[in-house]
Amino acid sequence: MARAWVYDRNKDKAFVEAVKKAKASKRTPPGRWWVRYYDPSGMVKSGGVFRKKPDAEKKQTEIENSFHEGTYRNPREAKVTVGEMAEKWLVTRTDIKRSTWWQYRAVLDNHVLPRWGALSLSAVHSEDIAVWVAQLQKPRDEGGSNLGASQTRHAHVVLSMVLGWCVPRRIPFNPAKGVPLPRPSEAEHVYLNHAQVEELANASLTLRTKYGQELASARVSRTLILLLAYTGMRWSEAAALRVGRVDLDRRRVRVVVTFAEVDGKLVEQAPKNGKFRTVPVPRSLVSELRPFVEGRPVDALLFTTRRGAPLRIRNWRNREFALAVQAAELGDMGLTPHKLRHTAASLAIAAGADVKVVQAMLGHKTATMTLDRYGHLFPDRLDEVADAMDAARQRVLAA
Repeated sequence: MARAWVYDRNKDKAFVEAVKKAKASKRTPPGRWWVRYYDPSGMVKSGGVFRKKPDAEKKQTEIENSFHEGTYRNPREAKVTVGEMAEKWLVTRTDIKRSTWWQYRAVLDNHVLPRWGALSLSAVHSEDIAVWVAQLQKPRDEGGSNLGASQTRHAHVVLSMVLGWCVPRRIPFNPAKGVPLPRPSEAEHVYLNHAQVEELANASLTLRTKYGQELASARVSRTLILLLAYTGMRWSEAAALRVGRVDLDRRRVRVVVTFAEVDGKLVEQAPKNGKFRTVPVPRSLVSELRPFVEGRPVDALLFTTRRGAPLRIRNWRNREFALAVQAAELGDMGLTPHKLRHTAASLAIAAGADVKVVQAMLGHKTATMTLDRYGHLFPDRLDEVADAMDAARQRVLAA
């Protein structure tokens, strides 16, 4: 049975001799009161040595209370390193997509383990995590990692999941919880207007290699850019889109799979959040999409390279999209293929779409997520509501 007690070391001749020698050499004598206990497994453990009996009795009470409340944990359990637990945690994550697993692997290797891997769980504190979060955002010439707000939050999430997995057996609480995190800045969102979208799409048609040949994806880049900017599809969803999922008569695109690069290979998997969705296509894009749909097998990829290979985000972004951005004189906006989703959201909102429509179009899990990211774009309707309430009041007063 688990219990704790205080042992008087004056009963031991060796201890008495040690005290005499310490006093003779004018050193601090060792502590007299030794807290010992049986843990729930029946093993004898040490709770520490104290010079004053009240301190030892306080420790005895703490240990006994932990037994009664079920909060006791073996101190050795918290001496395991963060790195060891991170590897165990990652092995257990069979519940996630392969691409997500590799993203976690990359975040651990690049940001989490270099800082925390060698530390024991008990040595990780909230204030140190807060400093690390701040350091991730600093420029590299200041010793930081130069991460944006979203990347910083992702790194923190991975560390928090590892530490949370260790509660309550190894640590009593997750020290990563409650740490202040940066909010995505307006600079991370890019909103193109209609004219800029056209300039970018048209610029992709003019690009050539240094030998004067058209680029590998030149025949699809214009339509792909327009589709991303007006539907809000993720690039990986558009790259994996097959002919049979495009209904030009109804002007709808069905998103059921997405491409992910896993260990250098493209794999198909369910869309983010694991949910299928239907995306509306503006009428003006039907003629743009028709050559990619008509007369082609339903299982053919809508967009491919000139040689018929699937598009890869790194190649297309660096070799074609980035050049189109420069050619359209949009290079100072920090534009990326993914940020065309922000353009799609802003154009939809400006056209009068409500938050639920935008949520469905972008495939956000909740309307709250949509509002958190784009709430500032929705028109201010406070005066409209106030005027309606005032009109109702005036009708009552006039009755």
